Amino acid sequence: MATWRCVKQCGACCHLDPTERPGLETYLTPEELDQYLSMVGEDGWCVNFDHATRECRIYAHRPRFCRVEADTFHQMYGIEPEELNDFAIDCCRDHIADLYGDRSLEMLRFDREVGIYSNRHGC
Repeated sequence: MATWRCVKQCGACCHLDPTERPGLETYLTPEELDQYLSMVGEDGWCVNFDHATRECRIYAHRPRFCRVEADTFHQMYGIEPEELNDFAIDCCRDHIADLYGDRSLEMLRFDREVGIYSNRHGC
């Protein structure tokens, strides 16, 4: 069974382009929306994302909307705690595919780290 976890040096969630995330105002408070928009750089990436290391510079102190936690996802999206694992995996896979491609190294790493094994080469 696949188990969601944050995969270091992926950074897909750090691509914050609001045009690719419709409905921000429906699940962020007005203060969070202001904070979110202030974090979006000209290239659509979070200003706290270090492209060289592919890590968040404020990970330990990141805002609520950057955290994959049962309480947060229940409050923001109405996701029940028992649904979080599958929901988070699907969200990450969709975002990784959109940014890097569904056969990218980032996708392969994510799948391996969370325990999704595919038979891509007919083996």
